[in-house]
Amino acid sequence: KKASPRYGAGQQCCYNAEGRQILTGDSLGGSTPDRGHDWGSPPYLRPPRVPGNSHWLYDVISFYYCCLWSDNCHYYFLHRPSSDCRTYRPPKAGATFGDPHLYTFDGKSFTFNGKGEYTLLNAAVNVTDQWLRVQGRTELVQDSNGEDVNATRFTAVAMQEGDSDVIEVRVSNDSQSDSLEVLLNQGVLSFAEQKWMDLSGVFVYKGSPLDVTVMFSSGAGVEVKGRGAILGIVVLLPEEFTNQTEGLFGVMNGDPDDDLGIRNGSLLPGDASPEQLYEMGGSWAIENETSLFTYDSEFLLDNYYHAPKHDPDFSPVFTPGRASENDSLHSKTVELCQGDAFCEFDTLVTGNFQVGNATKFFHENYNKLVGSLEQVIACGFVEEPKNGKKEGIFYLAGATVNFTCKANYILAGSAHRTCQADGQWSGKQTFCVADNIVGIIVGTVVSLFCLALIGILLWLNEKKVKRKNAKKAQNKTGSSFSRLDKIDKL
Repeated sequence: KKASPRYGAGQQCCYNAEGRQILTGDSLGGSTPDRGHDWGSPPYLRPPRVPGNSHWLYDVISFYYCCLWSDNCHYYFLHRPSSDCRTYRPPKAGATFGDPHLYTFDGKSFTFNGKGEYTLLNAAVNVTDQWLRVQGRTELVQDSNGEDVNATRFTAVAMQEGDSDVIEVRVSNDSQSDSLEVLLNQGVLSFAEQKWMDLSGVFVYKGSPLDVTVMFSSGAGVEVKGRGAILGIVVLLPEEFTNQTEGLFGVMNGDPDDDLGIRNGSLLPGDASPEQLYEMGGSWAIENETSLFTYDSEFLLDNYYHAPKHDPDFSPVFTPGRASENDSLHSKTVELCQGDAFCEFDTLVTGNFQVGNATKFFHENYNKLVGSLEQVIACGFVEEPKNGKKEGIFYLAGATVNFTCKANYILAGSAHRTCQADGQWSGKQTFCVADNIVGIIVGTVVSLFCLALIGILLWLNEKKVKRKNAKKAQNKTGSSFSRLDKIDKL
């Protein structure tokens, strides 16, 4: 769960063994909203943002009073129902990996293999009226013999939102260390005692030596993975950032055609050449005045701080040479990459199978992530009918909920309801009606039917009598006219 930057509130989500969310309507241990996040929220000094205390006061104690110390749990859940997936909007992902291959937030893919420091993302944060900045640094790739080749890789990423702490994640310079290095405001941050840090305006979690997750108050997140001295970087943005982004990850607006933007505002066509893409990427080089990076070594000072941010002397390989099918590099590349074009590109350019394998790993992770970020279709909670039972606590598209009634009760409505693709439940609301009530209802309906039938028969009989009387009157009138005609003739 994460604290709301505006209200300091949070949401506790609970799941069963199958990974399905449990709602309070189905279980006492279901997901509940919290007025105060357990870890608090900046500025931490006033309710409901005080770590621990606010959550205990506003959430835990109220639960105890209503559910554990009295029989009023229904009242508690009436005011604190679970938040399901119906209003959830998944974030958009921008990613980069390998000899840098990039995916924009709108899914446009391209390769930019420049050497330098670049703007991956500048984004206006609507909630705080501040800017989220994410910058990346690339270095040369080595071949299998340790020699530099004309290819690059991301080795560091630095980020800040508004006036939050600056976080930098980079490949460790220590050849003996198989771990990513995390810096806080240009100082190395140790995770020896705990895996997470709740800092000023930013939360950092290091789940493993090669996995770092950074979350900002706006809801934006950055995931960094390391593999073979290469970084895979993923930036996740909520929908509030729509039309607020620029940089190598493009404009997040659902339109991939405007993602290849040069800093001056002009756009490249969707089929731009590798040379055009290289020029476009170079326009997003940062400056020392806006850099978030730490330059704490002679190598970094000479190659980045006192050097152009986009190396004009570096010439990348735009199109790898095609080895013959009999060449061992070609056959091993085909076997390794299994049709992954980015993996093949990096392996053929660098001649390093570790680089190709890392690219394949990052690419597969990206594809899985994008698949998991598909919009979820949910129909919402379905109540168990009074005097009945409900089978099924899964409320996403395709799920079916079955209903039965207790003895001496008859089911009215739908016995089975399925969550449809439009987010609506099939069938009608289910009720369990007592047998005697059914008898009363049936008797009442039959009685009303009989009364209606009698009324109709009386009405028809009355009409019949009226027709007979009208016919008799007509016959009498006809006889009178006949006698008058005879008198006239005489």
